[in-house]
Amino acid sequence: VASRGMAQFQEMMRQQLESSMHAELEKLLDTSTGAEREVSKKDFEGFKNIFHRFLQVKGPSVEWIKIQRPPEDSIQPYDKIAARGLPDNVADSLNKLVVVKLNGGLGTSMGCKGPKSLISVRNENTFLDLTVQQIEHLNKTYNTDVPLVLMNSFNTDEDTKKILQKYTHHRVKIHTFNQSRYPRINKESLLPVSTSLSMTGQSSEGWYPPGHGDIYASFHNSGLLDQLIAQGKEYIFVSNIDNLGATVDLHILHHLVSQPNGKRCEFVMEVTDKTRADVKGGTLIQYEGKLRLLEIAQVPKAHVDEFKSVSKFKIFNTNNLWISLAAIKRLQEQKAIDMEIIVNPKTLDGGQNVVQLETAVGAAIKSFDNALGINVPRSRFLPVKTTSDLLLVMSNLYSLDAGSLTMSPKREFPTTPHVKLGSSFTKVPFQPRTFSKCCHSSSLQGTVIIIANHGDRIDIPAGSMLENKIVSGNLRILDH
Repeated sequence: VASRGMAQFQEMMRQQLESSMHAELEKLLDTSTGAEREVSKKDFEGFKNIFHRFLQVKGPSVEWIKIQRPPEDSIQPYDKIAARGLPDNVADSLNKLVVVKLNGGLGTSMGCKGPKSLISVRNENTFLDLTVQQIEHLNKTYNTDVPLVLMNSFNTDEDTKKILQKYTHHRVKIHTFNQSRYPRINKESLLPVSTSLSMTGQSSEGWYPPGHGDIYASFHNSGLLDQLIAQGKEYIFVSNIDNLGATVDLHILHHLVSQPNGKRCEFVMEVTDKTRADVKGGTLIQYEGKLRLLEIAQVPKAHVDEFKSVSKFKIFNTNNLWISLAAIKRLQEQKAIDMEIIVNPKTLDGGQNVVQLETAVGAAIKSFDNALGINVPRSRFLPVKTTSDLLLVMSNLYSLDAGSLTMSPKREFPTTPHVKLGSSFTKVPFQPRTFSKCCHSSSLQGTVIIIANHGDRIDIPAGSMLENKIVSGNLRILDH
């Protein structure tokens, strides 16, 4: 009886919280009129749904005992997919494809204020430049019409749209849509911290884009999904704009479009072999008869070490995804896309503790029919998250061809070297030349650590070979 009474009390509190949230959202809507109000009203419908589910959560979203290894045929090796070869009519497959880049992030992790996609990566080319070059090359080579779609956030939309004018004469159609804008909620009261829809002043801190899992709803709500289906498009290839390995793969595309209609694969997740540097990456499991993405946030604390094990969970999600447009439309209309909620705690500049409710695009895999994992080469996962990553892609380790980076055949190992720059080099522009000059035409092998004090300079003579060495002090070699 006591436990039933407690359950009833908790349910009453949940209903009261939900009612208070709805009332606060209405107040926020009343602070604006016209188009902004209508857009926010649509966004708030999605937020109400995620908030309702957040209040219902009673513990971990997975029971560890129910986790099974995926069946053999549910994760195919890339070599097997590629062995089928390509048809003569590659253009037919490409004309069914749309490339979608997740472009909602800012370059704050590299000390930049604007969209991350506008950071120069290689030969003055930005992430966005390289993406446009890749797709334009496809369209010219195969005489096709593969469009590029950017999912922006309110943080990146304005700056991105300004820069798009430079691609007017490129052979690629570019569309944009905005992901939703959700209210941050006070960690204690679980009510919005913002008092108006305004994005200026203090109120701007009260809003956030709710993770890339929002792509399904915002793509559908924008009208662009229907527009592309009407043009005969069948699949989208979705990836992070900062993953320079995420180029259109013709073998995976052919595998998708050449399947029988009755067994069409609606969702492909590219996974790759896990190394010790990737232990936090999400992995594919079999759960209650469905292929499912398991993220570290869903793992009970007692099993975190097991999750990080390279021997038990051998692969991780690259976030390169191939998804059926018709399936997105069907599931969106049926409200049948199920994604776990990620509770992301943040502290605002003023010290206030808030919570962001987010979802991840790959988590929807369990909602689609005939989902498949493809174990791709590591070269398809080349994310640039830090200036250390940036130094690697700027170096002669990679060659650039039509917007695509490929590793130099001179590299003896298929993996990239691990580079960790000191605190002086964490922001863009970090002048990689000042770093790379010291190593010009020298060879570094094994673990090499170079330590220069602030203001000091270390010159390493051309032709030097350093293997498993620490170099420190202040060495200057002068020409004479």
